[in-house]
Amino acid sequence: MVETLKNLFAVADLRNRVLFMLAMLGVYRIGSHIPTPGVNTEALAILAEQASGTMFGLYDMFSGGNLSQVTIFALGIMPYISSSIILQLLTVVWPYLERLSKEGELGRRKITQYTRYLTLVLAIVQALGISIFLERQTEIVGGLPLVYEPGWGFRFMCVLTLTTGTVFIMWLGEQITERGIGNGMSLIIFAGIVVGLPSAVMVTFDQMRTGQIGLIRLLLLGIVMVAVIAAIIFVERGHRRITVQYAKRVVGRRQYGGSSTHIPLKVNTGGVIPVIFASSILAFPASFAAVVPQGGWADAAIRQLSYGMPLYNLTYVGMIIFFAYFYTAIIFNPDDVAENMRKYGGFVPGIRPGKRTAEYIDTILTRITLAGAVYLALIAILPEFLITGFKVAPIPFIGENLDAALPQWFTEGLNVQFYFGGTSLLIVVGVAMDTVNQIESQLIMRHYDGFMKKTRIKGRRG
Repeated sequence: MVETLKNLFAVADLRNRVLFMLAMLGVYRIGSHIPTPGVNTEALAILAEQASGTMFGLYDMFSGGNLSQVTIFALGIMPYISSSIILQLLTVVWPYLERLSKEGELGRRKITQYTRYLTLVLAIVQALGISIFLERQTEIVGGLPLVYEPGWGFRFMCVLTLTTGTVFIMWLGEQITERGIGNGMSLIIFAGIVVGLPSAVMVTFDQMRTGQIGLIRLLLLGIVMVAVIAAIIFVERGHRRITVQYAKRVVGRRQYGGSSTHIPLKVNTGGVIPVIFASSILAFPASFAAVVPQGGWADAAIRQLSYGMPLYNLTYVGMIIFFAYFYTAIIFNPDDVAENMRKYGGFVPGIRPGKRTAEYIDTILTRITLAGAVYLALIAILPEFLITGFKVAPIPFIGENLDAALPQWFTEGLNVQFYFGGTSLLIVVGVAMDTVNQIESQLIMRHYDGFMKKTRIKGRRG
C-alpha cells in the first residue's frame, strides 16, 4: 500500500489528478457550510429532530447532511441520480433512447445532455417544494419562524439558490470524472457520508464513557463491523464466469479466433440501486404521517410501515429482492449477449448458440441475482439489529441547549444507520473499491507504457 502511494505521487499526471479530485471535494465541503438566505437555522435544528424516519433522512444522506441544514447544496446530487435512473428506465421503453444508447460515444453524449436537462427540471421542482414546506412548518417548531420573510420572494430565492447549487455539484462531479480519479458523482456522495465519521466515532466513545455501552459490547460491535465490510468486499468482487470459446476463422492469409475467454456476471449486478428504490418508496408513508387523521385505518397502516416494525422489514426485504431483479433485467439483456456471441463465432461449450445460450445465461443470472438480492437485504436491515442488539443509540439530550448536544436526528439516523451498515456502508465500500481499482489500473497502464518504450529502444539498437 505504501509503495502504491509512492508510485501514485511519483507520476506527475496521476498526482495532478488526485490533487484536483481532492480540491474539488474541498470546494464541495466549503459550500456545505453556506446557508440558504432567509432560513432560520435555530428553528431548523428543532425541525430536523422531528423529521427522522421520513424521506428527509434518505435525501439528507445523499446530500451529505446539507438538506437538514438547508445549505446552498441542500438538494445535493439526488436530482442527478433520479434523472439518471429515469433515463435508464426510459431507454427500455422508448425506442429513440434505445437507439441512442447503441450509437456509441455520440449517443452517450446525447443521453448525458438529456440527463442534465432533466436534472435542472427536477431541481427546480424539488427546490420549490422545499421552500413551500419550510414556510408551512412554523407551528411544528414551537412558533419559531423557519422563514424570516415568507412569500414568493423567498420561494424565488430558494429555488434559484438550490437549483444553482445542484447544477454546480453536477459540474463538479463531471470535472472530477474527466480530470480526476474515479466517478465524480459517487465520490461526492462518498465525501458527504465520510465527513461525519469522526463525529460518529466520538458519539460511540461518549456512549462508552457514560456507561450506555460497555467495552465488551463495543469490541463485539467492532468485530461485526469488520466482518460486514469484509462480506461486502467479498460479494462486490464476486463474479460468475461463463466460459466462451471462439471458433477459428481464416480471413485472407490471417487466422482469427480459436481463443477462449469468459463473461463475468457480477453477483450484485444492481449495486445499491435496489436499496435506494425500496428506501424511497417506503419513506413515502412516514413522510405523509403528519397529514393523516389519527385513529383511522391509514394511520394504523402507516404505523405498521414505520421503521423497525415487522411489516416494514418484511416489505423492505421483498422490495429489495424485486428491484434487484427488475434493475438487472434493465441493464443486462441475455438475448443481446447471445446474439453478439453468435455474430463473432463465439459459443458456450456444450450449449447451442442463439436461444439456448440466452436461456443458459438467463438461468445463471437469475440464480446469482437471488444471492445478490438477499445480500443487499441483509446489509440494509443490519442497522436495526445493531440498534436493538448493541444499544448504540439513541443518545439522550443533556439539558435543553441545542448547541451543547448533538441533534437527535443525527444520533438516531446518521450515526447508526450510516456507519454500522445500511445503504451508506454499501456506497462507501463500493466507491472506495472502484476508486482504488481505477488508481491501480492507471499505475499498471503507466508501467506498461514504460515497458513498451524500453522494448522499442532495445529493438532499434539490436
